[in-house]
Amino acid sequence: MRPSVLNPLFAKIETLRGVGSKSLKFLQKLCGDKIVNLLWHLPYNIVDRTYCEPLIKAKPDKIWTGVVTIKEHIVPPSKKQPYKVIVTDGTADLTLNFFKYYKDAFQKSLPVGYKKAISGKLEIFNSKWQMNHPDYIVIPELFETLKSVEPVYPLCAGITNKMMLKLRNEWLQKIPLMPEWQDKHFLQANNFSSFYESLKTVHYPQKLSDLESLNPAKKRLVYDELLSNQLALAIVRQRNKKQAGRSIKGNGFLREKLLKNLGFELTGAQNRVLSEIYQDQEGAYKMLRLVQGDVGSGKTVVAFLSMLNATECGLQSAIMAPTEILAKQHFETMEKWAEITGIKIELLTGKIKGKKRLEILDRLKNGQIDIIIGTHALFTEDVEFKDLACIIVDEQHRFGVNQRLELTNKGNLPDILVMTATPIPRTLVLTQYGDMDYSKIDEVPKGRLPTDTRIIPLTKINEVVEGLSRKISTGSRAYWVCPLVEESEKLDLAAAEERYLSLQKIFGEKVGLIHGKMKEKEKDAVMEKFKTGEYSLLVATTVIEVGVNVPEATVMIVENAQRFGLAQLHQLRGRIKRGFEASTCILLYGYPLSNVARERLNIMKNSEDGFLIAEKDLELRGGGEILGTRQSGFNEFKLADLSNNKDLLYIAKKDADMVLATDKNLTSQRGQALRCLLYLFEQDEAVKTYLAG
Repeated sequence: MRPSVLNPLFAKIETLRGVGSKSLKFLQKLCGDKIVNLLWHLPYNIVDRTYCEPLIKAKPDKIWTGVVTIKEHIVPPSKKQPYKVIVTDGTADLTLNFFKYYKDAFQKSLPVGYKKAISGKLEIFNSKWQMNHPDYIVIPELFETLKSVEPVYPLCAGITNKMMLKLRNEWLQKIPLMPEWQDKHFLQANNFSSFYESLKTVHYPQKLSDLESLNPAKKRLVYDELLSNQLALAIVRQRNKKQAGRSIKGNGFLREKLLKNLGFELTGAQNRVLSEIYQDQEGAYKMLRLVQGDVGSGKTVVAFLSMLNATECGLQSAIMAPTEILAKQHFETMEKWAEITGIKIELLTGKIKGKKRLEILDRLKNGQIDIIIGTHALFTEDVEFKDLACIIVDEQHRFGVNQRLELTNKGNLPDILVMTATPIPRTLVLTQYGDMDYSKIDEVPKGRLPTDTRIIPLTKINEVVEGLSRKISTGSRAYWVCPLVEESEKLDLAAAEERYLSLQKIFGEKVGLIHGKMKEKEKDAVMEKFKTGEYSLLVATTVIEVGVNVPEATVMIVENAQRFGLAQLHQLRGRIKRGFEASTCILLYGYPLSNVARERLNIMKNSEDGFLIAEKDLELRGGGEILGTRQSGFNEFKLADLSNNKDLLYIAKKDADMVLATDKNLTSQRGQALRCLLYLFEQDEAVKTYLAG
């Protein structure tokens, strides 16, 4: 239950004075539908209206505020010319220009001889003062109110800054007296004021620095949000660890058999992560662990060995992939390992229908399939297991939490292992996956050579094609990635189809084309030809970004590389790091090249460390673009910016853990106040979503 003290803030936005039916829909789109949403809609700039020198001493191009007397109205001969009102402050005249006007209304509201307080931008025209459309014309008694620093809010069509300022004065009165949820020593050490005072500072700024991220008032509010996030995640993590599971501890026979016949040794990092997984599986509580490993670090074999542990106990496992290409690839890889160990595995995708599908479903229900590999097809109601004990979710950020829960409900207290090849910065691990335990495969298999990454302008494309021709003549295979599928009028980029035709003229039948608009059968046929070597060059869109495994492919050309994000470029380069041969990645860039794009390309050239690249990507782009939406509510920050607020996030994580270690039910005085914080930032909904599973 939300604390009743917060009820005024969770009233509908239309209960505020001045919100009419017209402005309501625009406000809802801009901020949200509750009063509390306006608290987090912060200004980004200020207009200083405190400059009020006498006009005779004033400077042009400044916002000027003063009390003037109306001297004269000049009605223009044509509507194309401005309506002029001559005013004076007693030291000099000023012409007010109005380009949209109603003569009668102006003469009624600005009668000659009357005084008005005005504010707007001063300009000089023909050696005389003028002001086009003053921002304010009010009664003189409001001069002192007008002579202030005015915040500038983000706006949309139908909403003006004046409206936002009126609403600000309204909702500020609705803020109740809430208990202080921060530790008083922490507040003093950081020069943080109370929540109310901090909110007042950023919504009533006196200088531009009041709005900056380093300002104590802004930092206080950001820390409040981060603490609410970390506390919510810590609560979920605490409850998850207490969720009853089942102890899975196989005899090791199948795993030993596989390891003896793999043909390669596991790295120290793989063995360490497996040890953590086995410990979780053996425990009495359900496992919920994230395994993060860079491209080519060997996550697939770790996942298979984890599932073999369940198979040794006579239990079933499922691995869920985001695309059919990736699901099929997992199946092809694991099918070989299944032959070694003598277990039964099967593939289930949306394309498998009729008798074959019914047969798979029957065998799955009867326990004749040990491991099932699939896509979203595993969610459907007719998919039943005899005893599902281990679930592997590949590329978790492609799925919503609810989808993961749907699969969980098909099992008998199943363990969940989440894998991702997208390197995630530590800040995002804490905020996006803070409900999970975390393992990191930070070592690549022995003998894998680094990739030679080169940055080349598009003007040298002919030289690149010549070099590619030499490579292909020696038996190498290559990818050529284009950002678009069809020609766009807005973006001057080579379309994949056009590039395919131009390269076909040079390489003939050795060139294939694959893109997202192709049917699944067509994609499969093209990929098969590339894998077997019938195609030496594959022109593709980013459909090949994740998971495609062709060890013989050693060349990657990315056209208009400046258009891609760092994480995406790193994933693409990973396609040519599947084998043990030297590989080359060519990043072709076009002009104009922004500073951010140049920095991005240089990072790719100088580093292959996915975790370092992920941190840089966060700095350059922000977390949402790296991972996409996770549909949990935990990662939708209203105030915090993880690229600027890392230090506060780490402090919030420690604070949240400490609070729950000493007050797990939040019953102490501070605990009760923190409950208020959780509801204020609406983390109660995120917690409910997670605990539902």
